[in-house]
Amino acid sequence: MKAIRRFTVRPVLPETLRPLTELARNLRWSWHPGTRELFRSVDPGRWDATADPVRLLGGVRAERFTELAGDEEFVRRLDEAARDLDAYVSDGRWYQQQRTAGELPSAVAYFSPEFGITAALPQYSGGLGILAGDHLKAASDLGVPLIGVGLLYRHGYFRQTLSRDGWQQEHYPVLDPHELPLAPLQEDDGTPAHVSLALPGGRLLRARVWVARVGRVPLLLLDSDVEENDPGERGVTDRLYGGGSEHRLLQEMLLGIGGVRAVRAYCRITGHPEPEVFHTNEGHAGFLGLERIAELRAEGLEFAAGLEAVRAGTVFTTHTPVPAGIDRFDRELVAHHFGPGAELPAIDVQDVLSLGMETYPGGEPNLFNMAVMGLRLAGRANGVSLLHGNVSREMFAGLWPGFDADEVPITSVTNGVHAPTWVAPEVLELGDAAGASDEQLWALRRELRGQLVTEVRTRLRASWRQRGAGDAELGWVDKVLDPDVLTIGFARRVPSYKRLTLMLRDRDRLMELLLHPEHPVQIVVAGKAHPADDGGKRLVQELVRFADDPRVRHRIVFLPDYGMAMARKLYPGCDIWLNNPLRPLEACGTSGMKAALNGCLNLSVLDGWWDEWFEPDFGWAIPTADGDAMEQDRRDDIEAAALYDLLEQRIAPRFYERGPAGLPDRWTEMVRRTLTKLGPKLLADRMVREYVDRLYTPAALAHRALTRDEARELADWKGRLRASWHRVAVDHVETSTTSATPELGSTLALRVRVRLGDLRPDDVQVQALSGRVDPEDRITDATPVPLKPVNGPDGEGGWSYEGPLSLDRTGPFGYTVRVLPSHRLLASGAELGLVAVPSDELVEAGGVLMR
Repeated sequence: MKAIRRFTVRPVLPETLRPLTELARNLRWSWHPGTRELFRSVDPGRWDATADPVRLLGGVRAERFTELAGDEEFVRRLDEAARDLDAYVSDGRWYQQQRTAGELPSAVAYFSPEFGITAALPQYSGGLGILAGDHLKAASDLGVPLIGVGLLYRHGYFRQTLSRDGWQQEHYPVLDPHELPLAPLQEDDGTPAHVSLALPGGRLLRARVWVARVGRVPLLLLDSDVEENDPGERGVTDRLYGGGSEHRLLQEMLLGIGGVRAVRAYCRITGHPEPEVFHTNEGHAGFLGLERIAELRAEGLEFAAGLEAVRAGTVFTTHTPVPAGIDRFDRELVAHHFGPGAELPAIDVQDVLSLGMETYPGGEPNLFNMAVMGLRLAGRANGVSLLHGNVSREMFAGLWPGFDADEVPITSVTNGVHAPTWVAPEVLELGDAAGASDEQLWALRRELRGQLVTEVRTRLRASWRQRGAGDAELGWVDKVLDPDVLTIGFARRVPSYKRLTLMLRDRDRLMELLLHPEHPVQIVVAGKAHPADDGGKRLVQELVRFADDPRVRHRIVFLPDYGMAMARKLYPGCDIWLNNPLRPLEACGTSGMKAALNGCLNLSVLDGWWDEWFEPDFGWAIPTADGDAMEQDRRDDIEAAALYDLLEQRIAPRFYERGPAGLPDRWTEMVRRTLTKLGPKLLADRMVREYVDRLYTPAALAHRALTRDEARELADWKGRLRASWHRVAVDHVETSTTSATPELGSTLALRVRVRLGDLRPDDVQVQALSGRVDPEDRITDATPVPLKPVNGPDGEGGWSYEGPLSLDRTGPFGYTVRVLPSHRLLASGAELGLVAVPSDELVEAGGVLMR
């Protein structure tokens, strides 16, 4: 019979064991080996089955707690772990020790649609969430005063199984917050803290706020499944990336607008410092800027001034290299949910729309773009690898017309991963890999490979049972994989650009690699396709059917339900981590980083982070055929052939090659160099320090500088600039030489006449840009030099500017001039997207200097 109501009955712990509750409720256990081992000793079998302290404590018999309370050694270890956690969350760390502490933000609010902290809190779907989780963990380790903000999805992301014929099946387990490592945020009187959003028609969307403790960092999760909501509103936070457009819009309004309100409630209740910086991880939380403008409007600040004040303290990180990966909504749907009778009535709906509409060449003017809004509301923006920064500047260049892509104000901070979460205990125990012997490194690799083989067989047997197989027909599973065979891992989401099935391009050749008599390889594959992506599901099925072939099923496996628990075994156990996306569509790709921290070598297309840090010491680069005219099938054939060649001719022979001592010394040396040279670059600690130094601190300083009066001044000035800019022009350019071949090191005198209309020289900067030119006379590495006003205005409103032009390089060389807005409070000269350059007629008359 089915229960009509469900309760979570909590255990009553003896007094000496009470610290177990605090240890279980702080997710630091997920990356702290000592605490994990303590919980395992409570009930090893239950721990191995759950790896979740909350579920563990909820299932242990009372007699066992009594026994543990009398175990002096256990109580001593418990007290030690509790003291260690207390010191971790209260003592000063890197952030508190910075000399420029007075400049650092008092707090940073970090918004993301998903967070991958631990499998025990399944609120993630892929790399974006895992990155957000690692960001919080590293911030905690460094003492950065972060507040995480997300949604609590009652079904999380789906669980994946396979049908008998290999088709992906989705299952959505119901999550009870009371059975998760969460606590409700409560008002002083003990009632749950709520936030609410106004919906059209006088309805309200209410949400409870849950708090997860990620070490020192609180993570606020908003949950709309509360009794006060109507059924439709209760389902807003039902599942991650589910539902239609309006459902997604409401999720993102709750995340952004409700998230700011949750942060205000949390700071009010707990006394936590108010954030000076708001960081939105992808565009899903972009509405947070509107809520903050509305807060300032309530204090009497006009919209334009409020926008400037909010921009100063906002950081936006884009993770997508393709427009299709961005959430976009019909303008009428957005307009329906804002203004009188809906949310943020104090802000004109047209002002809301103006922030997200694609009002640039190539844009769709009827669509509201969340990434565009994120960029317009943020004073600082970044991509997540050096290459992705370049791609992002190209992709969003339309927002800054007149500027070359390399001047678009989007920088990059390359992602990192949280080593304590992802590095196997055996690798940590090894210590300094530089001093380890070849025997130690090779023994470590074989031990980890053997653990993976055991894990794969267990998971594969369970998968086949779910597919309908009986034990009698699964004897072959005991011979799947070999701990002495070169093992390749491929695990990630399954959008088409990641090319799950590129390895199947020539199946006969792949079979030869798998079954090679001297240099065999074995492959472990995992990944989920989005529930609505039938194309991705077909790719999964294609891979599964190949792996089901009795001829090769001992050498290639597909494991369903890829997630954090599986990943922690997969990364250490593989010798090679394979990544073959369509370049440059991988923003960063952190799975290969996690593998590398365990001594796994990367085999990847030069995309994302691998494009930035690849060296032959660390692995292999798959050649790409990414010319504009290359047809997709042809490209896949070429790159698959290159992959097979690398495996057959270079990688497998090196793995099986033995030196004088009978060890693969060249292979182990690559493992050593990966751990010692590449590893330190890949750390989330490095990433978060970069965010603090390059983005958070400048944003905090800009936030403080923009007082109410300064914000009004800046807004008024921008309004005046935009109204007058059409009258700004470059009229005349001349230099002090007529020679077409001046000598290196010489200096020319530039004289420029510009018209400024109603503006003054203080409002602009006139620059000369010079550098090498390509065959089409485009300056490829421009160096800007400011010119100084020398007289004006003349009778026609013209101003004269002069300055030197240094000829500091040989070869084809050119120059141009431009006029930019200039103000002490601008984060970038490109911020307004306004620039005046010489007319085509003037350029043709001047020609290119020094061909």
